[in-house]
Amino acid sequence: MSPRAGQAGHPARTLAFVESPVQLLNVLEWAHLHGLHGPAERGRPTVPRPAVPGPVVSGPAVPPGRRGAAPDVPPGAGETGEPAAAPVPVPVPASAPVPAQARRTPGGTAPAGPPAAGGEGEGELTLVVLSPTDPMTRGQLRRMADLARDEGYRVRWEEARGGTTAPFHTIGGLAGSLRRADRIVMGDPFSRYVQLLLTITRARDLVVVDDGTATMEFVAQLARGERLVRWHRKGGRPGARDLLFAPVSSSARRRLTPSDRRRVEVFSSMPVTEIPDGVTVTANDFAWTRARFGPPRITQSADLVGTSLVETGVVDGDRYLEAVHHLAKAHGATRYFAHRRESTDKLHRLAAETGLEIVRPDLPLELIARRGPIGRTILSFPSTVVHTLPLALAGTGVRVAVCDIDPAWLTDTASPRAQGFLSGVTGTARDVHRLAAVSLA
Repeated sequence: MSPRAGQAGHPARTLAFVESPVQLLNVLEWAHLHGLHGPAERGRPTVPRPAVPGPVVSGPAVPPGRRGAAPDVPPGAGETGEPAAAPVPVPVPASAPVPAQARRTPGGTAPAGPPAAGGEGEGELTLVVLSPTDPMTRGQLRRMADLARDEGYRVRWEEARGGTTAPFHTIGGLAGSLRRADRIVMGDPFSRYVQLLLTITRARDLVVVDDGTATMEFVAQLARGERLVRWHRKGGRPGARDLLFAPVSSSARRRLTPSDRRRVEVFSSMPVTEIPDGVTVTANDFAWTRARFGPPRITQSADLVGTSLVETGVVDGDRYLEAVHHLAKAHGATRYFAHRRESTDKLHRLAAETGLEIVRPDLPLELIARRGPIGRTILSFPSTVVHTLPLALAGTGVRVAVCDIDPAWLTDTASPRAQGFLSGVTGTARDVHRLAAVSLA
């Protein structure tokens, strides 16, 4: 899809809606590929600010200093009083801080400013953060928002879930911008918030950027004409809220279906096999991440990546902890990078039973790994990172290994599609070493 989607006489006006740090990262990757810039930064050179620090390790947390709040961030909404990553209260030592990383380009030259008005990448991008309530997600989003401002983009932070009346204020405040936008970029087409906003916009260009493995399911459902349902909920009976929201969801699915009046692009690093007619699929190879950070320092040990499959009700908690213990022991893993949605209680127990150092990253793992230090081997269960880390770490020599989920680990309430979907995530991953499921007998 051409980045020049605006009407004659003005650059394309793009609104991007994100609800997670991974979505925001992938919007930056998409904008980098298409050469977009911020509406306030057209033709101005980029002045890089200090690089963000490394991940937060269990132990005393030090809230990051505010590097200058943008005027569109409401008072009290900054990092002060809201740490980028909450510590896990377990007695494990903190690792050495990650050295600050200077901004650079692949060729080692100084970074260029945004494209001048009228250039090939002419277009304006404003990032709208529909803030969740989870503290870990909010913290990572704050740090990613700072990175987006470093790149010259405007970030609008919306306390979209800050009370009963918050959705009305958010939607009302965004209505004018939605109607004026030429292009809408979204990270989660399953989000009811995003689906509701889609009913307002008149944009002719819609872009879905990666939200992890959910992107695979979204494209498949769109191709089959099915209602949009997250994979781990599929197979269950719709609840009262699902039935109430059904007309909005159906309208969103129609709008996300290409037509003579609407173009749809999917920007993804995930394998997309069932491509709907008219949908443009663009590969995300993490070019911005590789240009902006690294290469990392490689350690001789292994690192293990956590998953929120227990929290989503797919995998039994006891089975998961046993599997982590066996996997870490077999491969000599010393650190456990927690998923932002993993519960503190589970991580406390995991640290006590396995001896692993628990790290709660304050940025998406692709950036943490690219900055380093990172283990020579990264172990993971089926998740998005088995597709994204090989791209972000291309050329570094780091090996990514994925361990299958044994069907015996699934809960009684897991979706009937869970095992097949997770196997598909593993089986379609490229440039990874596949491990057999851990035997817990």
